[in-house]
Amino acid sequence: MRTVNLRGGFVDGAGALDLVFSGNAQLYAIVRLSLFVTLCATAIAGLVGLALGAAIGLTRFPGRGAVVVTLNGFMGLPPVVVGLLIFLALSRSGPLGNFGLLFTPAAMIIAQAVLITPIIAALTRQLIEDLWVEYAEEFAAMGVQPWSRVTTLLWDARFSLVTILLAGFGRAAAEVGAVMIVGGNIDGFTRVMTTSIALETSKGDLPLALGLGLVLICVIMAVNVGAWSLRQWAERHAG
Repeated sequence: MRTVNLRGGFVDGAGALDLVFSGNAQLYAIVRLSLFVTLCATAIAGLVGLALGAAIGLTRFPGRGAVVVTLNGFMGLPPVVVGLLIFLALSRSGPLGNFGLLFTPAAMIIAQAVLITPIIAALTRQLIEDLWVEYAEEFAAMGVQPWSRVTTLLWDARFSLVTILLAGFGRAAAEVGAVMIVGGNIDGFTRVMTTSIALETSKGDLPLALGLGLVLICVIMAVNVGAWSLRQWAERHAG
C-alpha cells in the first residue's frame, strides 16, 4: 500500500508529467471516457436547454415569472443531490430500474446532462429575451412567423450560444459528486478524471492523481480559451 510523502512533491510532479507524456494507457483510458461522457452530456443538454431557453424567452404565459425564477435557481443544483435522485430513479426499485443503467456511463451522462441543462437553458433564455426586445418591432413590421423568429434569433446569437455550450461543457467536465454516485467509480468502466483524482489521492497515488489533474485543468483551460476567442472573433465580425 502506498503512503503519502508530503516532502515528495517534486518527485510526484515529475511522475505525473511522465505519466502524461509517456502515453500511460490507464491515464488516457480515463481521459477518453471522461471526454466521451462530457461531450454526450453537453450535446443532450444543449438540445434540451437551447430549445427550452428559447421557448421561455419568446413566449408569455401565466406563471412565467415563477418558471424563470425556478430555472435560474436550478443553475445551482447540488451535484450530490442530483446524483442521489438519479440513483433512486435508476435503481432496481426505481421507475427506470428495468433499463439497467445504474453504474454505467449512460447514468453518468444523464447526471451531467441534468446538472448543466438548467445552466444552458437559463443563459439562453436571457440571451434570446434580450435579442427579442431589440428585434420585436422589426419582426412585427415584417410579419415574421413565430418559428422564423426563433430560428433567426438563434442564428443571430450563434456565437454567444456556442460560448454557453462551452460553459456547460466546462461545468460538466469538473463534476465529481453526481457521477461518482451513479457511476460507482468502477475501474476501467465508469472511472473518469474527477472521480479518479479523488480516489487516487485517498490511496496516496499522487503521480496519477496529479497527472489527471493536469489533463483536467488543460481541458478546462482550453474550453475557456476557446470560449473567449470565439467571443472576441464574434465581436470583431459583428463590428
